[in-house]
Amino acid sequence: MTKVMTDKLAEYFNTLDVPFSPSEFDFSQPVVASRIPLRQCLGDDWQWLPGSSLNSPVKTELASIKHIIAIASGKGGVGKSTTTVNVARALAAMGAKVGVLDADIYGPSVPLMLNRSGQQPATHDGKIMQPIESVEGIKANSIGFLVADTDAAVWRGPMASKAFMQLFNETQWGELDYLLIDLPPGTGDIQLTLAQNIPLSGAVIVSTPQDIALIDAQKAHKMFDKVNIDSLGLIENMSIFVCGECGHESALFGHEGAKQYAQASSIPYLGALPLSVDIRQYMDDSEEQSLTQKNFSHFYEAVALRLAIQLSGKAKQNYDKQQLQIPIQQLQ
Repeated sequence: MTKVMTDKLAEYFNTLDVPFSPSEFDFSQPVVASRIPLRQCLGDDWQWLPGSSLNSPVKTELASIKHIIAIASGKGGVGKSTTTVNVARALAAMGAKVGVLDADIYGPSVPLMLNRSGQQPATHDGKIMQPIESVEGIKANSIGFLVADTDAAVWRGPMASKAFMQLFNETQWGELDYLLIDLPPGTGDIQLTLAQNIPLSGAVIVSTPQDIALIDAQKAHKMFDKVNIDSLGLIENMSIFVCGECGHESALFGHEGAKQYAQASSIPYLGALPLSVDIRQYMDDSEEQSLTQKNFSHFYEAVALRLAIQLSGKAKQNYDKQQLQIPIQQLQ
């Protein structure tokens, strides 16, 4: 990250007057702060949004996507889907056009988290699906929109991978700045299908602080290394629990384990997210308020902005290397 970008990031957080660490934040006091649009915050660097995903760009009429980001975890239960959806909301709140693709074929949760359970994508020709839009304008698709909540997808790996590629290829995403792909846990068929067939800008790894989760996060990191996909950063979720009644702080799963691993592995550290009853309630029923109205929104904004800056810098590096910009389009 360049010094210019670092200065812009610091300037942004100064306007919010919000500390970086969840342990320093008073959850009992809702925060009202001005939001700076992402374009304004990145300044001239916004122009480098196009051209980051250069692995295998293919033009179609269905989508023009500047950045495709895989959100991964080696282990289930670390809050990866919650992180994906709320980072998408934070990016949208800062003015970006955002989509979310739920790649967890066996346990889709994006429909509920976007408060769109029970909806089905419209189609004009019986094949191409129109994405479901959240109240924030986030475009989404998921097997959860196509299969009843009470049904189970009892499929072998190749069939699940085919369903995932259909969700990606047969959705009219339109123009997006960011498409976040919420991967299932592990390093299996869908992860390999993604790496081989979709032009990723990079991957973000979500982990909780304790060693048992970091072991699997390390496997996810190594998997992306093996398939030549950049790790854009590591997020420590459930970093600190703050009691809603008394404000007592507890590091239930340890503290800063993910940060220490990121530093030791030379992966960008995108930030820490708290463990909060408010977040759980919000993800179960998010229609009541937008993310920016919640007292935990700043942590997701911080992660989203750091991610945007990482992508902006990567796009500029690609441009300098190849002296051309290639817009990302959907694969055939």
